[in-house]
Amino acid sequence: MPQLIKKSEIEKYIGHICEPTDWFEVTQEQVNVFADCTLDHQFIHIDPEAAAKSPFGGTIAHGFLTLSMLAYFSESFSLSIEGSYMGVNKGFDKVRFVAPVPVGSRIRCHTTVAEINEKKPGQYDFKMEISIEIEGGDKPALVAEWLSVQMVN
Repeated sequence: MPQLIKKSEIEKYIGHICEPTDWFEVTQEQVNVFADCTLDHQFIHIDPEAAAKSPFGGTIAHGFLTLSMLAYFSESFSLSIEGSYMGVNKGFDKVRFVAPVPVGSRIRCHTTVAEINEKKPGQYDFKMEISIEIEGGDKPALVAEWLSVQMVN
């Protein structure tokens, strides 16, 4: 559920650290479905026996699968400006896949509001600093700067 903020309080949210999301377990079934959708059937994603012999020691999630989970995670950390009637994903200034996500592991998202700018009246650009944590890992799965826009009455 998005957190509702008033236009007059936007400045207070720049630098705001959102609560981490709940943990999400990455399953082999999810990875297989993603492989089918993207036609990326590399063995390190879909063949547990062959992947066990790789440096990863087992199957891993596609980096793009981890990135696409941001749509799900954003339901937990998103901010909505009072009067917002539409939000649009604008893409990324930066995306880095830092560590592989082993199938069966749990991930969660950490987010900091880097910028909120009113580009033109009623149009607010957001930049969010994102990190996907792997439970028990010493490095994040990915780091990104995610851009979006909200249209506000």
